[in-house]
Amino acid sequence: MSAAISFQQVNKRFDTSRGPLQALQDVTFDIQPGEFFGLLGPNGAGKTTLISILAGLSRPTRGRVTVFGADVHAQPMEARRRLGIVPQELVFDPFFTVREALRFQSGYFGIQGNGAWIDELLAGLGLADKADTNMRQLSGGMKRRVMVAQALVHRPQVIVLDEPTAGVDVELRQTLWAFISRLNRDGCTVLLTTHYLEEAEALCGRIAMLRAGRVIALERTAELLRRASSNVLHFKTDQALPDALAARARVTGRIKQIKVHDAYEVEQTLAALRQAGIVMEDIEVHKADLEDVFLELMAGQPDGEGRA
Repeated sequence: MSAAISFQQVNKRFDTSRGPLQALQDVTFDIQPGEFFGLLGPNGAGKTTLISILAGLSRPTRGRVTVFGADVHAQPMEARRRLGIVPQELVFDPFFTVREALRFQSGYFGIQGNGAWIDELLAGLGLADKADTNMRQLSGGMKRRVMVAQALVHRPQVIVLDEPTAGVDVELRQTLWAFISRLNRDGCTVLLTTHYLEEAEALCGRIAMLRAGRVIALERTAELLRRASSNVLHFKTDQALPDALAARARVTGRIKQIKVHDAYEVEQTLAALRQAGIVMEDIEVHKADLEDVFLELMAGQPDGEGRA
């Protein structure tokens, strides 16, 4: 069976005022049918460029992208029929109700008599009570749900979610992931890009990481986590850390996290914190997570990497 999605030697080069920019360089990997696959990377890594090429909105400078064997540029209609894409941006038609928008989206794919599936989408995404509401009257989170429903209305074999939960509430995240996970169990292939690494860790069986347009990791999620053999000392404090410890720390507001390898290093780090007069709360030690692996892999990127 063909790969659900295949990226083969994909390159994308842009001409900018600062000179040529190599946005993607020799990106090659396959996503198999039924996978829940994560595509991760910092801003500017090339994720959205790769998704745009997959969607047929941009052409690669070199390389080939296929969806179940259909080339996205040589056979655009066949490839697009198999894809359901939820973009980052909120795009909607303000003149239709939710149900009308989904009916029109069905029509774009030549699908008639799709009412039962539309009702299932509305129920599954928490939109049933908004079915007859005009799109412009919806909150941002509700519009995001409608965009997901529009991407799914033609029952695609592959679902592409580009930052689907950026800036949305916890209820939408739970509703969305419950519904998408059900579709994945039923055989749909899912490609997810997200900055919420805990989502990727929980949902994705395999992950590719991009840095400056290159694939720097492509492994099963469990293998990536196994690579993080260290532990993390986690605590809260309002005080600034001493320079030597601050250089090792990941800081999120009051939360400080410092990588430690063994019990001896935990004791030494705590002693250094006490000696510096740091008052700590909620101290705990836990295994490194996907965010730790991500930061480690992204560290040390050479200046100008990605420029041609």
